[in-house]
Amino acid sequence: METLGYKDEVVLPINAEVSTPGQALNIRVKVDYLTCDDICIPYTANLALDLPAGPAAPSDFSHLINRFSSAVPGDGAAHGLGIEGLEASNARLRVSATSGTPFEAPDVFVEGPVELFFSKPKFSFTDGRRTVAAEIAVDGIKYVTGGITGAPLTITLVDGQRSAERTFAPEAIAVSTDAAEAGLSIAAVLGLALLGGLILNLMPCVLPVLSIKLLGVVGHGGGKSRDVRISFIASAAGIVCSFLVLAGGLIALKAAGGAIGWGIQFQQPWFLIAMGLIVVLFACNLWGFFEFRLPSGLAAMGASGGERDGLVGHFLTGAFATLLATPCSAPFLGTAVGFALSRGPAEILWVFAALGVGLALPYLLVAAFPVLATRLPRPGPWMVRLRQVLGVALALTALWLITVIAGVLGAIPAGGIAFMFFLIACFLAAASHFGAEFKKPVGVAVVALSIMSLAVPLTAGGGPQTAGDAAALSELWKPFDEAAIPAYVADGKTVFVDVTADWCVTCQVNKAFILGRDSVMARLKASNVIAMQADWTRPNDDIAHYLASFGRYGIPFDAVYGPGAPNGVVLPELLSEDAVMDAFAKAGKKP
Repeated sequence: METLGYKDEVVLPINAEVSTPGQALNIRVKVDYLTCDDICIPYTANLALDLPAGPAAPSDFSHLINRFSSAVPGDGAAHGLGIEGLEASNARLRVSATSGTPFEAPDVFVEGPVELFFSKPKFSFTDGRRTVAAEIAVDGIKYVTGGITGAPLTITLVDGQRSAERTFAPEAIAVSTDAAEAGLSIAAVLGLALLGGLILNLMPCVLPVLSIKLLGVVGHGGGKSRDVRISFIASAAGIVCSFLVLAGGLIALKAAGGAIGWGIQFQQPWFLIAMGLIVVLFACNLWGFFEFRLPSGLAAMGASGGERDGLVGHFLTGAFATLLATPCSAPFLGTAVGFALSRGPAEILWVFAALGVGLALPYLLVAAFPVLATRLPRPGPWMVRLRQVLGVALALTALWLITVIAGVLGAIPAGGIAFMFFLIACFLAAASHFGAEFKKPVGVAVVALSIMSLAVPLTAGGGPQTAGDAAALSELWKPFDEAAIPAYVADGKTVFVDVTADWCVTCQVNKAFILGRDSVMARLKASNVIAMQADWTRPNDDIAHYLASFGRYGIPFDAVYGPGAPNGVVLPELLSEDAVMDAFAKAGKKP
């Protein structure tokens, strides 16, 4: 929490009017206040003022009072300052102001309902520092009736000894498109979440779990309809429950004041290593190196239709599939997630549950029409070959996770983890060719290697991206600098911002098939175009706040700025050449 206070000295004027002028006046005041540095300490002061009877005359404090009175902000005209406008967008305010002389070190203070907290502003300058835009994050909106625009807001602009103040009535606060989207009804948002979850099944992000979905269907060839229904409902339940677990984690992270977003679990090295271990074990299981059995207690809990691991296995398969299938966004999903994460815990849970149901709809479809699975050929030798091929697909998924780990921890730690994954596969392969006496030492070795791989982040470091990472960008892309965008636009340039991450499969597809096209690449390389890339592979609060300013909490995210669109034209999650070129045309038009 950031708060405001006075330093060194302050005069707080209190007007007291006597009923009979010329008489003696005795005033007693009790003041409760805080003195703050790293912590705040409460104090109480008892003040006294005794004025004798007699004619009115200036006191010894008149100069001090006049000096502080003259510092009270007015409309700013005397100082050449003007507060031009106030715009609200979800949980952010944007204050625009001008100055007759260049700004030196401006600051902005916001006063509003006591429930609201306002962050330290971030400034961007144009017109030789004579125009400034201040971005301010707002917290506590859910406690104010009418939201961020439900009450008047007073803006105070200070630049050295110069100041200006303006109060904006609710109807005078401009509301951006994203804030208007936040006004959607909860029923409409749940519908968008359901549709977004369903479309997520078609996104490139689901490629790593395609083998799991295929096995879930073909494994029931020639089986009983009842067993198909129960197993697929269990997988769907695993998907929905995993979404609720993700929602709970985001609620806790938001309550702790951390940056939140869709797919941010892929920024954490321990999550990536754990997923890599599970994928390697899944691949080895498909190759026949070992048979995976749940603990007897869990297996007994879910035993059904004679299946070895019962419903618990199907439930865990659905949960695992969800964790690997959610690093990227999808159409409609971004709007739903943005609505949820800007609201309270109840909205987050409802929206994420709807997303889970949407992603689980194909499973529920098979459960409703089990003939889709039972009419497939019964498992046989062909199933062994299929399992081997799908095991290769999972091995490639493990390699992809290693590349993501390299982006988070570095190439050398990622190489060490890859080597330990390889040793795990080798030990399991060797154990499958020898007697049962080798299984126990192999199990111990696999557990030891797994623990060692999970311990790598403790020694490898990692952490948020720094400016040094900009060297990794190509000649085309410049490091992301949100504060520099208004200056580029004021100079008549067009700015293309691409927010991406190594773990975002859809981002890589956009780059390969759209941004990499000759026509789009030629536009990005034009002399009047600035291409910026924001890499969100690792946690970065600036990128998270930038996404939140558009009501977005997931990637891919692309926007085009220009004289015709100073606030940016937001592109869809799945890019198309026409969408990109149209955005360039709109942003490049002069107003």
